[in-house]
Amino acid sequence: MSELYLADSTAVVGPNGELITLSNLPKSNTTRWVTSRKAQLISAIRGGLLTIEEASARYKLTLDELSEWQASFERHGSRGLKATLIQQLRHVRRA
Repeated sequence: MSELYLADSTAVVGPNGELITLSNLPKSNTTRWVTSRKAQLISAIRGGLLTIEEASARYKLTLDELSEWQASFERHGSRGLKATLIQQLRHVRRA
């Protein structure tokens, strides 16, 4: 995870080296959250482009879901955002 946050918080360099701005974040009506989109959104939150509350409202995602994505990203990087891994980790925590 080699994210770079720019001082003015108008852009961040995401996990794959791409420049992320508010204008190139996933569309607000996104319903299919693939790993790359999740990583972009989490990078934007971490970099201060938008708050977790703003992301929740913009994308109609729960704060719990976004928090879970953040935690998985922190622990496992982009790989941790794959739906199958998240489901496996949920199962392990419940057991």
